Amino acid sequence: LMDKKFVFLSKTRTFLSDPKLLNGSVSYILKNQWVFMNLSLQMHVATSDLVTILSTLHADRNVYPSAGVLFVHVLEREHFKGEFPPYPKPGDSSNDPITFNTNLMGYPDRPGWLRYIQRTSHSDGVLYGSPTAEHVGKATIIEIIAYNRRTFETARHNLVINVMSTEEYPLPYQAEFYIKNMNVEEMLASEVLGDFLGAVKNVWQPERLNAVNITSALDRGGRVPLPINNLKEGVYVMVGADVQFSSCLREVENPHNQLRCSQEMEPVISCDKKFRAQFDIDWCKINLVDITKRIMVHSNRPDPGTGVLPDIGGYNPPPESLKSRDFFADFLITLAVPSAVAMVLFSVLGYSMCCRREGVDKRNMQTPDIQLVHHNSIQKSTKELRSMSKNREISWPLSTLPVFSQSGEVVPPIHPDNYETTSMPLMQTQT
Repeated sequence: LMDKKFVFLSKTRTFLSDPKLLNGSVSYILKNQWVFMNLSLQMHVATSDLVTILSTLHADRNVYPSAGVLFVHVLEREHFKGEFPPYPKPGDSSNDPITFNTNLMGYPDRPGWLRYIQRTSHSDGVLYGSPTAEHVGKATIIEIIAYNRRTFETARHNLVINVMSTEEYPLPYQAEFYIKNMNVEEMLASEVLGDFLGAVKNVWQPERLNAVNITSALDRGGRVPLPINNLKEGVYVMVGADVQFSSCLREVENPHNQLRCSQEMEPVISCDKKFRAQFDIDWCKINLVDITKRIMVHSNRPDPGTGVLPDIGGYNPPPESLKSRDFFADFLITLAVPSAVAMVLFSVLGYSMCCRREGVDKRNMQTPDIQLVHHNSIQKSTKELRSMSKNREISWPLSTLPVFSQSGEVVPPIHPDNYETTSMPLMQTQT
């Protein structure tokens, strides 16, 4: 559909620019019925409409952030819903899950200063970051691809970021706050960030105050909170001003508050009540930076280069039609060799155990007769003794039997009353 629109609009613009084809342009427009629905529209109105449509299809969106100031750009789902077909049921198109993929044109990722977050597929995406003076005068083109997870269709837009230089950059005094009860996407909202800057301005009283940067606590080594009690990840907010830090912000540097922070206790800050209603600030993690007192250290570092690998020639992929390979020989080698070795070992073991046995008869033939007679007499005596031991009726001595069973009951005597007392042991059993 977009290709047909583009061809039609291109031809219509050609007809309007050429006087010879002006008469034929009306019939062409009537046949396609894309733009003109009324024959009484004049040509200058049609020309302006066509230019507007062409600019909507192919124009890039330009933004002009300032160096050293927080840049926030919201990718609204409503802006991209017109690129996708409507939902069959009226009113349900707003529930389409849409995700965004952002990258620098020609590269797989974004610039180092630009970050992106989208919590769910039903929420808007946010591009945010703080450009520096190195990016001034360089147009950064960000490709934004919206992906509809219901229809599996995509829409592509370009965002051109033109970083502008400012005389106030950088603001000499910067304070970084750690807010525990906020996520980064909540803090990036204009009304929330405005409330925080208003509270800071009330405490600091500067002439110029800007948000320099916002960083999620997860990007600074923080842990993902447990999904209980509506816990937040936390966010670091850096604010820059043109005047010295106020006495309230410097209260965290006194020894008493430093001791409380070392003991993991909250410090006593007089201006905390101005933030506490909406922002839970960890004053032990506040960082006050005076850029004017920084010592610049210059070191000889190697040129990092462009980050692009050199061109080593074209890529030659394998052909689509690969030759078939016969694996029958490999199969035979894999199975035949171990099988042959196993058969040889089995044959040697079988011959040693079955074919090399001497047998009882051969052993008796090689044994002297006197030794066989002696061995036979020993076997007979052993059998006789075993048979006699089975037939005797004399019981074991009572001293060797247990007196009590495991249950604690007394064991009755084993011998009968007429048993000979001469065979009884010296120790009598207990009755």
